[in-house]
Amino acid sequence: MSDVIILWDCPLLFEKLFIEYGLECSRALSTSLGTPYLPACKILVLPTGFANKQYTKTGVGLERGKRSLEKFVAKGGTLLIFSPLVPDYEYEWLPFSLKYVMEENPCTPRPVGEHEAQKLIENIIPPAGCDGYFSETDARVVLEDERGRPIMAVKEIGEGMIVATTIHELPAAGFFKCRTECTGKVKI
Repeated sequence: MSDVIILWDCPLLFEKLFIEYGLECSRALSTSLGTPYLPACKILVLPTGFANKQYTKTGVGLERGKRSLEKFVAKGGTLLIFSPLVPDYEYEWLPFSLKYVMEENPCTPRPVGEHEAQKLIENIIPPAGCDGYFSETDARVVLEDERGRPIMAVKEIGEGMIVATTIHELPAAGFFKCRTECTGKVKI
């Protein structure tokens, strides 16, 4: 069983990052969502570019895996979603409203209130790489860019949460340490 599963179809730098953080990490295809072959984990990660067919076929299994993702989160799992890296994207497979607009925009992230998801950027020295913003969401916005546009949103569902961000930087260890120590492994 892994602490972190990355939904992707080829090796990524993320895998080495999580190993450096002392976390067990594996990679799985998005088409395995909801099958008995996907092991339990604490955090499920969708890396930047998941919807861009030039980089991956990961986006293919998300709609079919919608219910599995929601159950995973409700039981205490964390779903961490980076940018789709396509001009416009609606996350129709999420249990809340979220729309993305791609726009390269190095920015200084500004916290909106306090939330543990903000730990994802605690090691970033501004300006942070940011490849877009959320044009619409009914989730809680926890980070904005200098123009007041949402760049990180969180939706708590049951015992877990979904974190979506447009920040295009390697995430900080603090967030993962907190999420892996606070939660048990959940079957996807």
